[in-house]
Amino acid sequence: MRTFDYTAIGQQKWDSELLGLIAAIYKEAGKQEMYLKQKPDELEKLVEVAKIQSTESSNAIEGIFTTSTRIRQLVEEKTTPRNRNEQEIAGYRDALEIIHENYEAIPITRNYILQLHKILYSHMNNPMAGKTKNVQNYINATDSSGRSVTLFTPLAPYETPEALDRICEEYNRVIGNMELEPLIAIPVFIHDFLCIHPFNDGNGRISRLLTTLLLYRNGFYVGKYISLEAQIARIKGFYYDALNASQEGWHEGKEDPVPFIKFLLGTILAAYRELEDRFALVEEKRSALDIVRLAAAQKLGRFTKQDILERCPALSLSSVEGALRKMVASGEIVREGKGKNTYYHV
Repeated sequence: MRTFDYTAIGQQKWDSELLGLIAAIYKEAGKQEMYLKQKPDELEKLVEVAKIQSTESSNAIEGIFTTSTRIRQLVEEKTTPRNRNEQEIAGYRDALEIIHENYEAIPITRNYILQLHKILYSHMNNPMAGKTKNVQNYINATDSSGRSVTLFTPLAPYETPEALDRICEEYNRVIGNMELEPLIAIPVFIHDFLCIHPFNDGNGRISRLLTTLLLYRNGFYVGKYISLEAQIARIKGFYYDALNASQEGWHEGKEDPVPFIKFLLGTILAAYRELEDRFALVEEKRSALDIVRLAAAQKLGRFTKQDILERCPALSLSSVEGALRKMVASGEIVREGKGKNTYYHV
């Protein structure tokens, strides 16, 4: 079986792009501390929006959907799920909430990862919930002719428990001894987790929950206010491309983790910059019309009323609707479509 040694990773020389991403994230994280001191109440209003987006997006990446109304009911009201998709969504909601509230008390060990997996399936009857896989799994894709092609073969079931233990031990060692920059150790850990692919189902969602947990435990709290899962969902093709590029040679310990590291760091940085944009909406005392006008200016192309509500959680639905009506009437924006299909553009 492959050996895991994160010491060698720390001895690599990193290119200027990767180092620039790390420096930019630390700079943005410092700004977040300032935002929290200046406008704590406004930032807290972003938390519920992020929870909804994270729960919806992480499941959507795996083809698990329900309506926007039901997502809100499931996350905000904790309503009872009605079907299998909603059971899976409710499980993600519960696991994410536990991470938000208890991240300091969740150590990085196989046992706690298994517990997260059990919570993910707590609303449905899944005999493999909280257990590592019992059958070999494969990472497949469909080629241009419609045939299924195996891109990567993860570890065998019998190798999985020990491998999970090993990556947790190595991660904890290098972080505890400050041997490896956390913003490198986190993507490497997540990449190894996805290559092990320890569960029959739920690997992608658990990897995203672990990303949030690891970032929180290292002082990077952007995922609390801006959904990292939504960032990934918007560019999931690049996510899979980066993962595939870094998997080549993994079994022999000859992989290049840089594409995946850069992808994840870019995602984190994009979330911090979106947080800065949203903070700009509440930084000064503005009228509802001016806030909506600024939020609309931050959106490229088409946008919906829901897009504006998510960017301006301090505003009521009636305030947003009123502002949009005024902007349409003044010719600042154009409204098209009807009912749920209504959208706006410049």
